[in-house]
Amino acid sequence: MDEKETSGDEMNMDDLHSNQKETVELASATEDTDKYIENQTDDDSSAEEEESDDEEEDDTEETYSLTSEGEINPLALTEFDPFQHSEHMEYEALADKKRKAILDYDDEGMPLGKKLRLEDRSPAELDELMAELTGKKRKSKKIKKRGRRKGSKKKMNPEITRKLGDATQYFAYGRYKEAIPLLKEIIRLVPNLPEPYHTLGLIYKAMGDKKNALYYYMFAVFLTPKDVSLWKLCFTWSMELGFSGQACYCLDKAIKADPEDTDLRHFRASFLVDLGLYQKAAESYHQIWQLHPKNLEALKKAATLYQKCGQLERSISILEDYMKKNLNDSDVDVVRLLASLLMSDSEHEKALQYIQDAFKELPVDLLVKAGICHVHLGNLETAEEFFGVLTRKNVNDCGDLVVEVADSLMSVKNHESALKYYLMLEGSAGSKKGLLNLNIGRCYQFLSARTQAIHYLYKALEELEDDIDARLDLASLLLEEDKEDEAISVLSPPSDSESRVGLTSDTGKPWWTEGKIKLKLSYIYKSKGSTKVFVETIFPLVRETLYLETIQRKARPKKRLPKSVLYKRLQVLDEYQSDNVFHGFRPIASSSDLSKAARAKKVLQKKETKRQEKRAAALAAGIEWQSDESDDDDESPTYREPPLPNILKDDDQLTLIVDLCKGLVSVKKYWEALEIITSSLKLAQNTLSTEKQEELRVLGAQIAYNIDGPTNGWDCARYIVTQNPYSFAAWNCYYKIMLRSRLDKHKKFLQEKFVKHEDCIPVLLIKGHQFTMLSQHQAAASCYLKAYKLMPENALVNLCVGTALINLSLGLRLHNKHQCVLQGLAFLYNNLRLSENSQEALYNLARAYHHVGLVSVAATYYEKVLAVHQKDHPIPKLPNDGPEITDDLKPGYCDLKREAAYNLHLIYKSSGSVDLARQLLKDHCSIK
Repeated sequence: MDEKETSGDEMNMDDLHSNQKETVELASATEDTDKYIENQTDDDSSAEEEESDDEEEDDTEETYSLTSEGEINPLALTEFDPFQHSEHMEYEALADKKRKAILDYDDEGMPLGKKLRLEDRSPAELDELMAELTGKKRKSKKIKKRGRRKGSKKKMNPEITRKLGDATQYFAYGRYKEAIPLLKEIIRLVPNLPEPYHTLGLIYKAMGDKKNALYYYMFAVFLTPKDVSLWKLCFTWSMELGFSGQACYCLDKAIKADPEDTDLRHFRASFLVDLGLYQKAAESYHQIWQLHPKNLEALKKAATLYQKCGQLERSISILEDYMKKNLNDSDVDVVRLLASLLMSDSEHEKALQYIQDAFKELPVDLLVKAGICHVHLGNLETAEEFFGVLTRKNVNDCGDLVVEVADSLMSVKNHESALKYYLMLEGSAGSKKGLLNLNIGRCYQFLSARTQAIHYLYKALEELEDDIDARLDLASLLLEEDKEDEAISVLSPPSDSESRVGLTSDTGKPWWTEGKIKLKLSYIYKSKGSTKVFVETIFPLVRETLYLETIQRKARPKKRLPKSVLYKRLQVLDEYQSDNVFHGFRPIASSSDLSKAARAKKVLQKKETKRQEKRAAALAAGIEWQSDESDDDDESPTYREPPLPNILKDDDQLTLIVDLCKGLVSVKKYWEALEIITSSLKLAQNTLSTEKQEELRVLGAQIAYNIDGPTNGWDCARYIVTQNPYSFAAWNCYYKIMLRSRLDKHKKFLQEKFVKHEDCIPVLLIKGHQFTMLSQHQAAASCYLKAYKLMPENALVNLCVGTALINLSLGLRLHNKHQCVLQGLAFLYNNLRLSENSQEALYNLARAYHHVGLVSVAATYYEKVLAVHQKDHPIPKLPNDGPEITDDLKPGYCDLKREAAYNLHLIYKSSGSVDLARQLLKDHCSIK
């Protein structure tokens, strides 16, 4: 019984030993797996901590989005996952270990080797074993540390280490063709290892392939972001290859990796200045000064750049901050700069206060600045005390200060004191002699010393020949001295002007073609009474100005830029650098250039979309598609500055336009005058006074009345008629212009006047004439009768009514023809009475009788016409008519005897009196 029990106990102990061993093996395997997972977790957590630290550091700087393209993309070299590979290797090792543990037991589950007895174990090991068996684990009393444990970082695979060593050895011996594929294989297996990238960069650098070397250096530095030297190298090479966005990114990363490196910040600021980004450069210099308050050079550069950006207040603010902190130990250059900025902002009192508070003994230049501040504050006596340091002895050393003092005195219109300082420099001006003489001449001009002013202005023109303002000032002085011819010679082109076309002024044109010069000359010619020269001088400028104002005031079409310009603008965006693998960097450009690039990108995308649509439509229709982009290079005309920009706003120049039009009429250039009048009335209808508008319109109507085909003058005549609807003279002018211009748009205008002014006789008569020309005699008679009711004693109205009724009586639909004939004859007899039996009235009456068939009565009145002696009246001659219009006229051109004799001979001939008819023609219609 005991033996059985003993054997049973031994069996139980053996089972216990086997279970303990199996449990230990599983625990060790689980511990290995936990270690692997813990290592991965620690790596991930440490990576996350590093990323979070980087993100916290990036909060103060601009963020970038980075992508990579091209041949070399290590993350896309293979689909192999290094983490899955490591897990697989650990799993296989664990499985092998388990297989070995199983092989150590026999078929009955007993271990083959020596068993470890419980009594051989230590108490601590037994407690730990029991805790594992029961699932209760003793808590460790050690304090757990945060973060990754030392030694927990995953070690490199020995195979990878061996390959990396071989590749490094190949590189050392110059066997690049063997090293490159081996390194790429390492990258495929372990893409997040920086060493192979760095080695590849060294290899390509040794081979002279700087672009590929830069690519691999960029991969290496992304994996080792704390390597400042590598960031600097990438920045330098990126600049050499033209990748400005990438260069700025590398420079920012280098500064982030080593924030204490002041040289890097200085380099970034100067780099931004070279790119023209003065705002960012100023901010960079300001940051340098904030980090290193003793770096006054950075402070001064920041202030200067802020001023250059137009941020004068901020420039003054940072300098004032420095002055408040260093009131008793201020730098002279900073005080000088601050004073200059405040004076340019008209803060002279504050500038004076800073100068006086900074130093007890002021340098010469600050003394002069303090004096200038007193000048602008009105303390001239105090200013003169400060200016006492400037004498003729030291004028060569302080020439710029003397000029500054003189300019400030001249700006406050103290020309006498300014002249004193300008004269101090007369013998030592050097290259600025012309400007000095000009200022001296202007001082004399303000002091009414015209002789001295003319002398110095002539000396200034010897040096400043293209200075337009100097010539105008000199011409004004010469006119005040009644030297008009000399003033004209100053403003006239030189004798060798044709050979000196290349010598241009600042505006790109010779000085004698400038609008100001021509305008001054025209005023001189006008005052002299030289109308023809006045017109020839000013007319081309006025015409060009009005033309440019007309075409440039219209709605301009959108500017269409050619594709070459659009692609050039896109170069600002880093994503369009197709030869660079890395993209997504923030472009280095101003906001205006970035907006232009964005618009260019949209335009090109739209053009490409349209091109694809056209291509698809052509292919669908079975037509061979050809790209037609000939219009892409067309550009809309750019804006041109008119020669006389304020011609429609300045009262003097508006008066000049009226005088020009009168001058054009006097030299018989009617069409040019009408062109100027029409353009001026269209453009300056809101700026021209009512008097000038009336004057221009009356002048335009007079011109249109006297020339043929006055299309432009019709508007002037229409305006005059609108203003004077009951004036017969205005309507005569309008009707004559309308008849000769053959315009159709006057019908609407007449209808408006007919509706608005029913009692206007000229409108009724013109309306009746229109109906008569259209053979609508009933409507014409209606208009004429309305006019007759308003003016019954007018000979013309009676004549019009009579002729309209006579023509109406010959109609086929009229029932009371005899009554209509009698009424028409009655009005013609009224015309005869009112015209006092004139030859014309007798002829009209005879012609009416002849028209209705009463030939016997018609013959009587024709004979009365032949018995009347009519005097000739002169025919009005139009201004542009030639002499042949009136020179060929013979005496008797106003007599109606020939017309009456011819009509009477027709009556005699129809009645059979051929001899009498022949005798009439012989007496009155034969050529003698």
